[in-house]
Amino acid sequence: MTKKQVLVMVVMAVAVGVACVGCGQPQGTPSVLRASTSGDAAIASAFRDQRSGVQVASEGVVTRVLTDDNDGGRHQRFIVRLASGQTVLIAHNIDIAPRLPSLRPGDSVAFSGEYEWNAEGGLIHWTHHDPGGQHAAGWLKFNGQTFQ
Repeated sequence: MTKKQVLVMVVMAVAVGVACVGCGQPQGTPSVLRASTSGDAAIASAFRDQRSGVQVASEGVVTRVLTDDNDGGRHQRFIVRLASGQTVLIAHNIDIAPRLPSLRPGDSVAFSGEYEWNAEGGLIHWTHHDPGGQHAAGWLKFNGQTFQ
C-alpha cells in the first residue's frame, strides 16, 4: 500500500468519524463499548457494525512498522495484530505525545484510543492526551512506559 493510499484511508476514516459527531452522543464524547473479556470484542463489534468514534482499549503484537505520516500533524504509524487475529493501524500523534522508541515487529503494545472503521480492520487514533481537554485521553503502553 502506498503512502498516498494510506493517507486517503486515514482521511476517509476521519471523515466518517466527523460525519458521526452528534450521533446520539454529546459533542466531544465518543461512544464507549466495553467487553467483559477483552477490548478485542469491542473492536470486533465496531468493525462488524462499521462504527467509528468508539473509545477502546486493548493490546496486540506489532506486525509492521510504517513510515511516519508527516502531512499535517505528525503520526507514528504501525499495525498491531490483536489476540482475535484482527489487525488495526495505530496512528499516534508525535506532535502531542512522545514517539515509541525502537518499535519493531514482534513487540507488544497496549493502547487506549478512538477506533475509526475502515475496510482494512480499522485504525486507532487519539492515543494521547487532548491539549484542549475536550476528548477522552488515550495512551500507549510499551516496554513498561506509558506514552500520552
